[in-house]
Amino acid sequence: MITGIIMASGFSNRMGKNKLLLEIEGIKVIERVIKACKESMLDDIILAYRLDEIREIGDKYGIRCIFNSNAHEGQSASVKLGVENADKKNGYMFLVGDQPFLTRELIDKLIREYNMDTKNIVVPYFNNKFGMPIIFPSHFRENLLKVTGDKGGREIIQSNPELVRKIQFEDELMGVDIDTIEDLERISEMHNSQFTIKKMSFRP
Repeated sequence: MITGIIMASGFSNRMGKNKLLLEIEGIKVIERVIKACKESMLDDIILAYRLDEIREIGDKYGIRCIFNSNAHEGQSASVKLGVENADKKNGYMFLVGDQPFLTRELIDKLIREYNMDTKNIVVPYFNNKFGMPIIFPSHFRENLLKVTGDKGGREIIQSNPELVRKIQFEDELMGVDIDTIEDLERISEMHNSQFTIKKMSFRP
C-alpha cells in the first residue's frame, strides 16, 4: 500500500508566476501531475496545497486536499503534512507538482520496484541524474516527520545508502521539473519534436 503525496504549496519565486498553473498543451502543470497519479497504482493520494486554485483542481479529481499552513518553511512542511495524514502502514511516494511530463507508467514502475523489497527507498534516475518521485518505506515515518527546510528527504537518502534502490530511466523529459522560464526554453529546444514553447502560456 502506497500513499502518493503531491507537494504543491511552493511560491514559484524563481518563475515569478505560479508555475503549477502554467498550461502545457492546454492542461495546467499541476493537473498533469494529479492526472498521472490518479491513473496509477497509488492506493491513496494527498495534495498539499497553498492556493485555492490548486485545491479546486484536486477536488476535480476527488483526491484529498490538505492546506499547508507552514508552506513558508519549505518542502519539508509538505513532507510532514503528507506523512501525518497518511496511513502509518503505507509507504510514501513524494511527488513534486512541477513535473509536467510525469507518467502513470513511471509511477507504476517505481511502485513495482518498491513492492519487490519494501524495506528500500526507491529513487528514479534520469540519464544518471537524481530525480522524483521517491518512495520511502513506512519505517522511515519518524525520520520524515523530523525533516526541516527545503531539503525534503534527501538527508535520509544520504544517510542510508545501503537501502537506496536506484531505478534508471532513459527519457529525461519524464523527470524534468520547471523552475524558470529558462527551463521551459531548454526543454523546448531539447524536445521540440514533442511540443513547442508556443504551446505554453501563463494564465493570470
